[in-house]
Amino acid sequence: MDRLCCFKSSYPQLVGAHSSTSSGKGKNNDGLIKYGFCLIKGKANHPMEDYHVAKFVQIQGNELGLFAIYDGHLGDRVPAYLQKHLFSNILKEEEFWIDPDSCISKAYERTDEAILSQSSDLGRGGSTAVTAILINGRKLWVANVGDSRAVISRRGQAIQLTTDHEPNTERGIIENKGGFVSNMPGDVPRVNGQLAVARAFGDKSLKSHLRSDPDVHNTDIDTNTDILILASDGLWKVMANQEAVDIARRISDPQKSAKQLTAEALKRESKDDISCVVVRFK
Repeated sequence: MDRLCCFKSSYPQLVGAHSSTSSGKGKNNDGLIKYGFCLIKGKANHPMEDYHVAKFVQIQGNELGLFAIYDGHLGDRVPAYLQKHLFSNILKEEEFWIDPDSCISKAYERTDEAILSQSSDLGRGGSTAVTAILINGRKLWVANVGDSRAVISRRGQAIQLTTDHEPNTERGIIENKGGFVSNMPGDVPRVNGQLAVARAFGDKSLKSHLRSDPDVHNTDIDTNTDILILASDGLWKVMANQEAVDIARRISDPQKSAKQLTAEALKRESKDDISCVVVRFK
């Protein structure tokens, strides 16, 4: 993201791969749900700051699909921390199977508290997040802070499941906390002239004016649901939701779909890191 000039668990390791360019794929136990991902470093003169998770795990007799994009800024330590800890923290919530909505929210905020408490090690940067938990292939829980986005396709129709947390849309909240939103010519709106999102993990120097609570949304996966796309704003800056769905649906292999989406974003001259996960149902 080009934004600015835990303890041991009984759960399996929930970490995806990370490099300047990476791609991969997988599927659930019965092979009916497949996923692919692709991450490409942007043109900015800093290391890759996007991380992801994409995998299926078996927990307490349930099959969970865990998918995420973490888009960092001012370094990669916060998104790397989220990649390692956020899903584990969600699943450690005692009431997760009863009330996923509140448990996801609690885990997001507790994870942010842990990040802030370790700022001497994790640095002054931060990260957006979009996470998706697919329960037994039937129920999908999506949450986000920042402008990484989740879009689902039903019969080819794109439906955005997340809310982009932009400074202008939360200006009143930011100002009530003593901050301000800049609108300089030729630039995007920024919190205190610095950060181009209104919610994020980390960013200790701005945290008094930022939120880290997520928007959480759940939906049923039915026979009309064909595609789920999670992506960083490196994709969404240059591509509309419906365009992304149309590209992903044309290609049966979700890994190839993810590669095509990132390639198209590059073709449209997106300069940010570009990362996406594509999940194809049945």
